[in-house]
Amino acid sequence: MVLCYHALVRNPVIASNSVNLVVFGEFFLDLVFYGLPSVPRMGEEVKTKKFAVSPGGGLATTSLIAAGLGTPTSVITRIGRDALESAAWKQIIRKGISADACEIDAKLPTALTVCASCGGDRMMITYDVINQKLEQLFRRPQVQKKIRAASHVHLACAVQPPNKWKPVLRRIRNSRVTLSADIGWNPELLQSTQLRSLLRGMEFTFPNELEARAMTGKKTVEAAAQELARWVRIPVVKLGKDGSVAVQNGRLLRVKPLQVKTMDATGSGDAFNGGFLHGYLAGWRLEDCMRAGNVCGALATTQAGGSSAAPTREKLKTLMSKLN
Repeated sequence: MVLCYHALVRNPVIASNSVNLVVFGEFFLDLVFYGLPSVPRMGEEVKTKKFAVSPGGGLATTSLIAAGLGTPTSVITRIGRDALESAAWKQIIRKGISADACEIDAKLPTALTVCASCGGDRMMITYDVINQKLEQLFRRPQVQKKIRAASHVHLACAVQPPNKWKPVLRRIRNSRVTLSADIGWNPELLQSTQLRSLLRGMEFTFPNELEARAMTGKKTVEAAAQELARWVRIPVVKLGKDGSVAVQNGRLLRVKPLQVKTMDATGSGDAFNGGFLHGYLAGWRLEDCMRAGNVCGALATTQAGGSSAAPTREKLKTLMSKLN
């Protein structure tokens, strides 16, 4: 059974027609175990004193970072009724992020991910049946209205199966809003012959280096970025501790990283997206958008959960100046 968000939530935060950014994708309740002494093998148990529960997935982290920096933001996703009482979902609402176009499934629990972080990297186990056929949300009148009022729509999810997503993407483009996507690590989609046509016409795509090379079949990040520039207007490739690269008008741009001590890398790529898109919607030049992304992505690794170390606008500008 599908329920109306308005019917279950008293005084939901409703965005005005001035909403600049709409983030569409999957919402997760993240259980993050970090500071692990080692990664357990099958049959073993490893204990840690460091644990956090946070809003997870590209939708949550990207929107929380962008909204925290002052970008009017709306999210579109599907959650279970259990999310309404969770601190993670309430964090979305407290930030002033509009959730009135979201769908609540009365039968399924909200998607859940267990993250185990060790040595600056992490592994994850996810249960997300509720996220199946997420593209069907675009049929909802509230969603269509939200997109028409947006300046930019960011897809924080895998756009698969391609045959289901092609008409959806066509409708978004026809709404005359700019569009970006971070499809994550989905090998079947990354190597699909239909991926190029799915991404064509987008303003940005945000793969990491491994994803960019898998998408294009190229051996170097520079060659992968140049190939992606044939697909989207500006491809932006995230390089973690090496910063980021992008291609604009045939020119390869590289921006150095912010050096930090990494604790948990979960969500850092999505934090990059939030900082970058904040800069884009503020009218910044590409290099500054990349600097904002690098700062937000780096800070995200200093605490558990991608949005836990979100900077203020003042702190962002101060740290960006160190990357000139």
